Amino acid sequence: MASPATFIDEDAFKTPKNARVKSFASSVGSPITIPASPFMKKLGCGTGVNVYLMNRMGKLNASPWAVKKINTKCATKQMAVYQKRLNEEAEVLKGINHPNIVGFRAFTVAKDGSKCLAMEYGGEQSLNDLIEKRKEDGLKAFPAANIEKVALHVARGLQYLHNEKKLLHGDIKSCNVVIKGDFETVKICDVGVSLQLNENMRVSDPKAEYIGTEPWKPKEALDEGGEITDKADIFAYGLTLWEMMTLAMPHLEMLEHDDDDDDDDEEEEVEEDSMEESFDEEAYYERLGTRPVLDFEALGSSYRRTVELFYLCTNEDPKIRPSAAQIVQALESNAPLDKTPSEVAL
Repeated sequence: MASPATFIDEDAFKTPKNARVKSFASSVGSPITIPASPFMKKLGCGTGVNVYLMNRMGKLNASPWAVKKINTKCATKQMAVYQKRLNEEAEVLKGINHPNIVGFRAFTVAKDGSKCLAMEYGGEQSLNDLIEKRKEDGLKAFPAANIEKVALHVARGLQYLHNEKKLLHGDIKSCNVVIKGDFETVKICDVGVSLQLNENMRVSDPKAEYIGTEPWKPKEALDEGGEITDKADIFAYGLTLWEMMTLAMPHLEMLEHDDDDDDDDEEEEVEEDSMEESFDEEAYYERLGTRPVLDFEALGSSYRRTVELFYLCTNEDPKIRPSAAQIVQALESNAPLDKTPSEVAL
């Protein structure tokens, strides 16, 4: 089981709001010239990295790029770890070509000397940002049709990774799914912690470490000696669908403060200050790797298939979870989802 921490930083699991920084791209020098970070608009961040928007001015019909760079504020001892991950992500992404996975564009050095991974960018937002905006707007679950589209397209991306590239993504969550416009396109991003799979869909290197992000980790990734297979991605995939239905992060619901009344700023500050004190650390660690609660009756009958899929994918026994290929087949053909839990009844 994962070792307890003294405090759970909620922001660690989120993509930050866009910081408005003037975009700039040099038209002088090598064919691929990436400016220093302060001259690019920040799109978001992840563990040890920041992602910036690079407008390729001066190039005819050139689409912008999303540029991932190591966060210079990282501790020195961590810098090498994050650089290794960026190198590995670039190498993996070079060999990937799928409409539901963000595409590779370049791996080069910026003007400030930092290594950069440039990826395709079409104005996408992370699913996590869309969840946060929907919550701020006082809305509930995404429409069932939107969730089913995300479910199908992410499953197609996972099927490609698992079956064709023999890769475990290793960190599926709303932050690593990007959406363009009104769900026009859905793509998986961030393959920096992917692991090689063998012909039996098990992680081939016994010494390889499953990184993931704690609230989305399956039980087998939390237990010492647990066997990691393609089904680890499926568990996290199920929790990503849960995020779209609940607008929350898995197992961190005790951090949420539901209040129908309008609170003033002072009251909100008091709630934030008391959040750390009210967080039940023991309950949080007991819930990791389990299926979070879902009020499916409140969702309504249009969500039935999504709820069934969520239940199947978040079974604690990885053998019972469907493969990405099985999910794609069921969703594309509108076929019944097998082994649906009897408690799912709307």
